[in-house]
Amino acid sequence: MRTMRPEPNIAKERFVQGLALAVLLLMGAWVIAGPSGLVAWGENQRLLEQREAKLAELRLERERIRNRVDLLNPQNVDPDLAGELLRGNLNVARPDEMVMLVP
Repeated sequence: MRTMRPEPNIAKERFVQGLALAVLLLMGAWVIAGPSGLVAWGENQRLLEQREAKLAELRLERERIRNRVDLLNPQNVDPDLAGELLRGNLNVARPDEMVMLVP
C-alpha cells in the first residue's frame, strides 16, 4: 500500500528549493555584475591601460631625473648644469651676461 506524505513536508521542501534557487540566482548576478564580475571586466581593462600609460610617463620622468642627478655627481659635476642651477637658484648673473625677462 502506498503512503502519502503529509502536506507540511511538501511545503517545506518547496521552500528549501526556492531558497536554494534564490541563492543560486544571487550568486549568478554577483558573477555578472559584481565588483570583479563580467561587467566590471571592461572597466578594469580600461583602468589598466590608463595606469600603464601613466607608468610609462613616470619611467621617462625618472630617467630624466636620474640623468640630471648623474650630471650633478660631486666627483664629476657638469659645469654648464652647475652654473645654470647656481644662477637660477641664487638669482645671480656675471657682469658680462645680459638678463632678459620673458613674461
